Amino acid sequence: MGKDDFIFGTRAVIEAINTGKNIEKVFIKTGSNNELIQQLLSVIKENNIVYQFVPVEKINRITRKNHQGVLAFISPIEYTDIEMLLPTLYESGKDPLILILDQITDVRNFGAIARSAECAGVNAIIIPDKGMARIGADAVKTSAGALHHIPVCKEKNLLKTIIFLKDSGIQIVASTEKAEKLYTDGNFKTPVAIVMGSEERGISNSILNIADQKLKIPLHGNIESLNVSVSAALMVYEAVRQRN
Repeated sequence: MGKDDFIFGTRAVIEAINTGKNIEKVFIKTGSNNELIQQLLSVIKENNIVYQFVPVEKINRITRKNHQGVLAFISPIEYTDIEMLLPTLYESGKDPLILILDQITDVRNFGAIARSAECAGVNAIIIPDKGMARIGADAVKTSAGALHHIPVCKEKNLLKTIIFLKDSGIQIVASTEKAEKLYTDGNFKTPVAIVMGSEERGISNSILNIADQKLKIPLHGNIESLNVSVSAALMVYEAVRQRN
């Protein structure tokens, strides 16, 4: 993690938020509770910023400087609102192709997925605001800069966002080993959002239950699963193949 990925100190973080810095998440030392911390919490909530009370050791692992029990991660990208983006895609005559990542936790996987998505012309990547790999310098580097070119939408409630997409005419395609149908037999020609699950748990059951299509990538070797970044590339490029 580079020194430009975070700022520390209660007043410094408050000032950063007030001046419009793109704050990813704030760590606050467990048990902190004074007037300045209350002011910080008020500013955090006003700006809908994710925050977490953590043991001081967790902050110390990032910096040993005088952080006063407060550290904020700065995002290198600007996030997009999917509810604002989707109408513009339709108005421009596009059949949206969207990628939804359900708690991808490995930074390199996320960066590789973003790189493939941008190369394939995916219109947006949707991620949850919690349980997701942090978009810092490492993610941008692994994406080969793709994260500066593809819209990324960070959503508080992924399930609610998916329901919004369905109501907006988007088919939800879940990539899951639990499916019976092969991904090459799916239909990607309509407006579609492809859901990729976490490296360990796959796609949440609540999302699987409302998916319009469940598709699997065939495996013929001894290993039981593909890397999620490879799976995402296969799914996305199947959509590109069908649309071309």
